[in-house]
Amino acid sequence: MKNSFDEKTIHQLKAYVYALFDPLENRPFYIGKGRGNRVFQHVEGAILEDKESNKYDKIRNIRARTENNRVRHSVIRHGMSDEVAFEVESSLIDLANRTGANLTNEVTGHNSIENGMMSTDEIMRKYNAQPLNKLLHNVVIININKKYKKVREEALQRNTENSIKDLIYESVKQAWVIGKRRDQVEYVLAEFKGIIVEVYEVVEVSVNGQFEKWYQVLGNKNRWGFHGKKATDQVRSVYINKSISHHKKRGAANPIRYNL
Repeated sequence: MKNSFDEKTIHQLKAYVYALFDPLENRPFYIGKGRGNRVFQHVEGAILEDKESNKYDKIRNIRARTENNRVRHSVIRHGMSDEVAFEVESSLIDLANRTGANLTNEVTGHNSIENGMMSTDEIMRKYNAQPLNKLLHNVVIININKKYKKVREEALQRNTENSIKDLIYESVKQAWVIGKRRDQVEYVLAEFKGIIVEVYEVVEVSVNGQFEKWYQVLGNKNRWGFHGKKATDQVRSVYINKSISHHKKRGAANPIRYNL
């Protein structure tokens, strides 16, 4: 059977979301959206293009087998606008990556960070955050907007996004331009889009026989990281899910704040 849709079928399909399967597996290795014959173009690209990628490598490995060497194509939803197809694609990519599909997609879905798969805690903190107006400890507030997006997408590609709290710590622990006031800091508040999403106690650890709380990041002379652990529930309850949006100055570039 020829791997292409006729014009009548294309007209009826409109925008659609599809998946590519290894015929020996029951989970997809790629999810995408498109129109026309987009679903078939990945195999054509793997055959005709001199390009390396995880997706093309997977397709070529399937085709190199003596048996079951044809990629299986599935249309998951069709008859949509491009906008709706974007959202469906993004939702499926989020779910597939979270459940161990190990997709070969190079990027996460459309608008995945803002409106993608979230825990119920994340939903509550996004829409019901109370203002934070008082600091009861020596803290530093670190904005992780850019860092969190990068760390999360890297984790999704490696299929290691097992704990959202771990990703927050990976995003906030380094590497920051921070002065000697760091030595007085008891807790680091991780802020994402104006919300305190986690609280870490700065702890002292032994490294090569020396005790330290903060460390210079290798290869970054003026940037520092900290050793931390999640704060006690008593301390977390003071700050977690609170908003500092009302204190932020529009256009402020420095991700570090010592006080409100």
